[in-house]
Amino acid sequence: MKPRLFVLALLTLALPLAAAPRQDYAQQWPLRLSRDDGGAYRVVLDPAVYAQAQSAQLRDVEVIDASGASVPAEVFAPEQPLARAPQRATLPWFPLPAAPSGGAAQGWELISEVETDGRLRRVEARSTAGDAAKLPQTALLIDASAVRAPIQALQLQWAPGAALDAAYSVEASDDLDQWRSVTSSGRLVDLERDGRRLQQRRIAFDAVGEQARYLRLTPQDPQRAAQIVAVEAELAAGAASAPLQWRELKGARVELKDGGVAFEYRLDGRFPIQQADVALPGNHALQWRLDSRDNEDEGWRAQAGPWMAYAVGAGDRSAARQLAGVSRDRLWRLRASGAVPGEPVLRLGYRPEVAVFLAQGQPPYALVAGSARAVRADSPLAQLVEALRKSRGDDWRPADASLGAASDLGGAEALKPMPAKRDWSSWLLWAVLVAGAVIVAGFAMSLLRAGKGPEA
Repeated sequence: MKPRLFVLALLTLALPLAAAPRQDYAQQWPLRLSRDDGGAYRVVLDPAVYAQAQSAQLRDVEVIDASGASVPAEVFAPEQPLARAPQRATLPWFPLPAAPSGGAAQGWELISEVETDGRLRRVEARSTAGDAAKLPQTALLIDASAVRAPIQALQLQWAPGAALDAAYSVEASDDLDQWRSVTSSGRLVDLERDGRRLQQRRIAFDAVGEQARYLRLTPQDPQRAAQIVAVEAELAAGAASAPLQWRELKGARVELKDGGVAFEYRLDGRFPIQQADVALPGNHALQWRLDSRDNEDEGWRAQAGPWMAYAVGAGDRSAARQLAGVSRDRLWRLRASGAVPGEPVLRLGYRPEVAVFLAQGQPPYALVAGSARAVRADSPLAQLVEALRKSRGDDWRPADASLGAASDLGGAEALKPMPAKRDWSSWLLWAVLVAGAVIVAGFAMSLLRAGKGPEA
């Protein structure tokens, strides 16, 4: 073989083989479009997709066209793809004396009148602290007892006045006695300069939302708080149309090092878990703690509890427990405060997410999932949905699509990580350099021998 042809052959072997995009995924589902001219479509993910997904962020869930090329796609929380303006509800609120920074927690005396459906007709809250009269009335007690959906954020209105930049802490309660801190973001801002005005009226909660009968807002600096005149709750759009689905898991009893007993469970997919419940046979009342982790090399993370789960008779049982946030962990653990009568079944609740995609390329389209090799590229679908909602109206949403029967693509091989690539080009370059050095050395030796010949 000529040297040039040999080098070309080596370079050809060094090039990695290009695998077909479909074979990088374990399974595919054909997509049935509700209409041909939708442009953008939304499809609800089913349990089979979650069971196949490997990525904790669902980055191995993608949409491809007839040629196997990826199309712009994104996975959204259940309420986002509806692309409607957030639902709002006006909430009753009551001014409270703001606790001084670093002061002791205040008690509250509640006088109320309750309707037959459980709603509060009138609420009067008074502080039992002795110096309450000296404190500014800048904290708020908000009655959210009439709201049935999780609250995504609060929108506050205040009287115009001086420049405002105030941060608030948020607490939640169901009985006006026991309060818990709520993770929130946002501060109230009202600034004006050179004819321009900057306003921020929104205090947002996490993606799951907050669902409590009462909320308490306390300014971090009572002297720099807003004079609130109205409060609105921003509810999850379409939350009622996405009911919870449940995964029921049977666990294994585990003896802990401290002598206690726990029950460990394995979730069969990357489900976005939001709520948890415990099922036991017969009457029972136990206090539980729930932890989770994604693999056995990690430590356990607290997810809920302690909370009491009970069942009395045929119809009286406790409600499911809301988790602090959405979790996709694989491994779960239950611990009880006392002896457990039987084997507890862990029930994990979630709302299916929605994949939104742009009808780009050649139909038909398919949703693919399950890969240790492929990662869905980032796309501007969120901005596109919002732009279309603004141009077409608040009631617009992507057209519906549905999943067909699943079929295998790469199967189990797609779930195996790609073997480490050898950098053949670097080895080839070093080989060429070494060979060149040997050739140069050979020429040098030849010249030296040729120069010594006449003298000898």
